[in-house]
Amino acid sequence: MTEIAVQNDRLVELFTTLCQINSPPRQERAILEYVKGFLRGLGLEVREDNAADIVAGDANNLVATLPANISGAPKIFFNAHFDTVEPNPDVKIIIQDGIIRTDGTSILGADDKAGMSAILEAIRIIVENNLPRGQIQLIFTVCEEIGLKGARALDLSLVDSDFGFVYDTGPPVGTIITQTPYHDRLAVHLIGKPAHAGVEPEKGISAIQIAAHAISQMRLGRIDPETTANIGVIHGGQATNIVCPEVFIEAEARSLDRAKLDAQIGHMLSLFEHAAHLYGGEAIIEIERHYEGYQLTAQDLPVQVVRRALKRLGLEAPMRPTGGGSDANIFIARGLPCCVVGTAHQKIHTHEEFVLIDDLARSVDLTLAIVREVVEMRS
Repeated sequence: MTEIAVQNDRLVELFTTLCQINSPPRQERAILEYVKGFLRGLGLEVREDNAADIVAGDANNLVATLPANISGAPKIFFNAHFDTVEPNPDVKIIIQDGIIRTDGTSILGADDKAGMSAILEAIRIIVENNLPRGQIQLIFTVCEEIGLKGARALDLSLVDSDFGFVYDTGPPVGTIITQTPYHDRLAVHLIGKPAHAGVEPEKGISAIQIAAHAISQMRLGRIDPETTANIGVIHGGQATNIVCPEVFIEAEARSLDRAKLDAQIGHMLSLFEHAAHLYGGEAIIEIERHYEGYQLTAQDLPVQVVRRALKRLGLEAPMRPTGGGSDANIFIARGLPCCVVGTAHQKIHTHEEFVLIDDLARSVDLTLAIVREVVEMRS
């Protein structure tokens, strides 16, 4: 396959255009329409599923297909997500000294528009130059940032790929995520009994006191090198002169080891229940497996392909675990082999978010190198 130089100016224009399209979770229609037009202009078949109805949003997942122009190569997919962690409708982008960032008043949206732009620019290069390829699908999902909801809702009948690559972690470009945690969420409803706090407080049961007693004894934060736990949300109470009758808590735990996760969840559950019993209240707790963990090795095919592509480019192929999840967790659990690949975004989920233009271009080079590697696998 011919080596093609990435046009940095064109890539930066594409990336910044994507960042200027506001796309918080459940509000991805504008960016969906932009990407649809972009891909249709390149001749790809573009289809939507019905994810909007499932996630209660205004946009669906997008699956676009670029047909093969050679035979015998595996069918692959590239994935990124449309949504950003928060709205940025008035984003002010600054480009200086090879760095793209904002003025500090909003996120940039490079998570995951850095991944999207690398994929889209690589496809544009492939089409413009009629480069050899097997079938390539692009899967762009909605509502990743609020629980991987788009990936869960993805209509798999639209997907015809042997394996793929999820562009959704930070640099170095090409970093491969080989292990992610199992992740459980807890929704805790602590029930006490109301009473007038100044007249007859002894007749009440404080749900806040139940919560405080349980949490004060709970193992939280970094439990061990593989396990974390957190109380994320607490709300309840009506007024200072009412003994609080109800508290609602949202919590989580994660671990690379399923047994350790189960033990941590059991620990948290027992403390909430014990505290409720101690004070004469009630604890109603719902536990949800947010996503399954996974573990990959250098022998897994997507990992092999990325490592060979990086070697072709003269780059290192770092492999590491992570404490977070991505669409890959859902895809793997649903039978779509893939691996997470590092892109250009840095300091994500903050107003200090930025990308290096060189990293953006390197991500395009890597995408093209992956396609070349897959072509060389043809039977």
